[in-house]
Amino acid sequence: MTDSAPLKALADNGVSIWLDDLSRERLTSGNLQEVIDTKGVVGVTTNPSIFQVALSDGESYSEQVAELAADKSSLDEAVTAMTTQDVRDACDVLLPVFEETKGLDGRVSIEVDPRLAHDTDATVAQAKELSALVDRPNLLVKIPATVEGLPAITRVMAEGISVNVTLIFSLDRYRAVMNAFLTGLEQAREQGKDVGGIASVASFFVSRVDSEVDKRLDAVTGEHAETAKSLKGKAAIANARLAYQAYEEVFSTPRWKNLEADGAKPQRPLWASTGVKDPAYPDTMYVTELVAPGTVNTMPEKTLDAVADHGEITGNAIEGTYEESSEVLDALERLGISYSDVTAQLEKEGVDKFAKSWDELLDGVRAELEKAAR
Repeated sequence: MTDSAPLKALADNGVSIWLDDLSRERLTSGNLQEVIDTKGVVGVTTNPSIFQVALSDGESYSEQVAELAADKSSLDEAVTAMTTQDVRDACDVLLPVFEETKGLDGRVSIEVDPRLAHDTDATVAQAKELSALVDRPNLLVKIPATVEGLPAITRVMAEGISVNVTLIFSLDRYRAVMNAFLTGLEQAREQGKDVGGIASVASFFVSRVDSEVDKRLDAVTGEHAETAKSLKGKAAIANARLAYQAYEEVFSTPRWKNLEADGAKPQRPLWASTGVKDPAYPDTMYVTELVAPGTVNTMPEKTLDAVADHGEITGNAIEGTYEESSEVLDALERLGISYSDVTAQLEKEGVDKFAKSWDELLDGVRAELEKAAR
């Protein structure tokens, strides 16, 4: 429920509003329930950066840190205990939404250790561990869409575990993610599992594409400088719209229809990285320009509040844009800006950034444990 006309319009147009943030403070203060009640939030995503910020607030976690120190928990055990408790509690808060929407929403995501992004077997093992530790039906385990992550997605879903595939930047990789999803469901079905109870979203990252492409456009000089300038701020939305086209294609195939007949639910596209990083652009553009049925938009609270305040939702913003979107990407290639190079760089940076945040998280928890043990 929400009193905000733009947020209501988003929901009415088939967009699920998820919050890209979680902390112990947000849980204990009742703030998470408040944003569910007043801003139409129906899901939560987390990542290593979000946990690093949350756990830097030592006070909220001091009691648990003291217990973990007394138990002589290892650093990894302590971080796992703290993050899974937050996610478990958030799952409980969102359980009524999960039940009301018959499992479509009310989901909370937790990510495997980003340092495992290039290790298939370790990713599968930790995904199973996190699923068992949180032990909630509305959990999504986040697995990065690296080459090594693709078989992990299939194997984890074949086990009946619901997955949020993260760090997707390119259309080719997105198609590979959808294939991994379908293969996982097919394997689960072969093992006699109820495919109707296995959920997935595919987190397609948006704003980071503009950040990198715009930087390259700014470097274009001479006779093509004006053309380059005219393309700024267009790559990310074009890329995401073409991802939606791919989604429509894959989920209308006989292969999908066969799974759907057995109760399977489609892997919804989730627009991630939707906070606008360039102040020259409207602060709601990665929400208002990507409205389409069957999608999720996960927003930092600042973006959520901006949309609630002045977002202009005018219906489906993706339908009929595929030709124009393809032309944007073609124009970038003509300027010498390689799409494959941009997306490969963004994936590498994404994995590195989350690994760095995880290391900072470990350092912070280590310091708190040592302090508590004195």
